Amino acid sequence: MTGFSLHAQLAADTEWVETLSLCRVLLMNDSTYPWLILVPERAGIREIHELSEADQQTLMREMTAVARIMELAFDANKMNVAALGNMVPQLHIHVIARYEGDPAWPGPIWGKTPAVPYEADVKRARIEHLREHLRTVPR
Repeated sequence: MTGFSLHAQLAADTEWVETLSLCRVLLMNDSTYPWLILVPERAGIREIHELSEADQQTLMREMTAVARIMELAFDANKMNVAALGNMVPQLHIHVIARYEGDPAWPGPIWGKTPAVPYEADVKRARIEHLREHLRTVPR
């Protein structure tokens, strides 16, 4: 993790939930969707292919585990998993629970509605709920 620091935009838009063996797990501060962001704690990485082969495998295991946990925890109709990086160059993966009839369904969520920040007590409860489930992810 030497030299790793979280991009300022990610720090401003999210709340720390948990740290897995490779990724920092962050809650996006938008209550419209159950939405986590995974950030591999490696300095200077912009793309998945820049990770070592071992880190790529770990990332895939962690993305899969987090998507499965969110699908079950939030009874999602569909899981969206994406690494875009057009606005924030640091490698980060969005894991978003989607529902038929949500504000952006069936399209992508970006730009559909303004973010609705969590109320403090709701955010604390959501983070604790997620931590409980994320403890099952092997480290």
